[in-house]
Amino acid sequence: MPERKPTTRQSARAVLAAVADAGSFSELSVPTRPGAPDGPLSWSGYDGSRARARERTGEDESVVCGTARIAGRPAMLVSFEFGFLGGSLGERTGDRLEAAYTQARSRRLPLVSLIATGGSRMQEGMLALTQLQRVAHQSALTQAAGLPQLAVLRDPTTGGGWATLGAGADVVLALPGAQVGFAGSRVRPENADPAAYTAESQLATGHVDAVVDPGELAKTLGEWVRLLAPAAGAAEVPKEQLAPAEPPGALARTALPITGWDAVQQARSPRRPRAGAYLDAYFDLRLAIRGDRVGSHDPGVLCGFGLRHGRTIAYAAQCGTATRPAGYRTAARLIRLADRLGMPVLTLIDTPGAANDAQAEHAGAGAAIADAFAAIASVRVPVTTLLIGEGGSGGALALAAPGNTYVTADSYFSVIAPELAAAILKRPAGQAPQTADQLRLRPQDLVELGLARAVVGHPQPARTTPPS
Repeated sequence: MPERKPTTRQSARAVLAAVADAGSFSELSVPTRPGAPDGPLSWSGYDGSRARARERTGEDESVVCGTARIAGRPAMLVSFEFGFLGGSLGERTGDRLEAAYTQARSRRLPLVSLIATGGSRMQEGMLALTQLQRVAHQSALTQAAGLPQLAVLRDPTTGGGWATLGAGADVVLALPGAQVGFAGSRVRPENADPAAYTAESQLATGHVDAVVDPGELAKTLGEWVRLLAPAAGAAEVPKEQLAPAEPPGALARTALPITGWDAVQQARSPRRPRAGAYLDAYFDLRLAIRGDRVGSHDPGVLCGFGLRHGRTIAYAAQCGTATRPAGYRTAARLIRLADRLGMPVLTLIDTPGAANDAQAEHAGAGAAIADAFAAIASVRVPVTTLLIGEGGSGGALALAAPGNTYVTADSYFSVIAPELAAAILKRPAGQAPQTADQLRLRPQDLVELGLARAVVGHPQPARTTPPS
């Protein structure tokens, strides 16, 4: 991957002005703790360094915090000033960050961090490093309060700032060419590839949700705040009172299949509508999250949040390919975030099954599928599922809502593909169609067996088994 030229470094207040509505920023007033000469370690020349940083930047610390409106919606903003000792974190930085988190919780506001930092401040030693624990604690409290945290990675975002405010955020955006990584440029291994420490590399390996052009940043942040904090400042709505997402309507005028093999053929048709078409038809606005945060991304699973009739709904949608471990992990991340923020979930099922090649096994296919099952099983918000194509075994069931699954006429759900079932039963390959009938995998069969609520767009057949 070619290294991209870093973006021009802006001051903390220039970035605030670029993303906040004009005149809306109100800075937090945080008392300055008294300090010993040259700081807690009596580091010779530290006071002089801070004085020069103040003169150069006009700031008295490495972070500016306050409330503002982004696209008309209130938020708590934290903006780093890299010109002040490299945007490093010290005790007074921690004071400001703690105040910002505390105010965000008391006013029920999303917290948006605009990060540009080289890490912890050496002149304060371990007292500076422990600010990371302080930030992590505040972040955990904010998560527990059901409030979203968004991060924008500016150039550079390294060290503890990346490992707390950055990588710990719910949604991570980055500016093109920004240096992003735990290791800063002066402490990396010799001969390290600089391209590995970029926003683009972090995007490719599943650690960043999007790389956003600076000219689009205000608009993108505004849309994210609109989706993730639609009722900023209001009391939290009990998750048990949320209405489930309605299932999407069928996009194809397809007759119910006569045989099981007909159902399989219809679901495998290349002309059948796929997840992207369903999501585009269902949502007025949608934004994606990307990656499993452990080193990979599955393009065959689309995850994110969308706006439908003024309500935010989280979605996880399979795209017809064998789902890889990264896809299940990303979906589980999305589902747990939706649960924490109190938003209903929609899943679209369409996969021949979980990827089962050696690479998938090495990446932890079993553990990733188990994680997806656990995420669905443990959420308090309602989950709605629509089967829009192939429902291949546990790899499909892992993202299905028990008791609230719908199906389209051009879909099927099966314990195993008919061809594989025939092979396991030692039947000739030509008997796959008969085996499909025995599996009762047609959409109308699924309703009759109580495994699905209805075939969308078709009269509901009578059930022979109570709904699960």
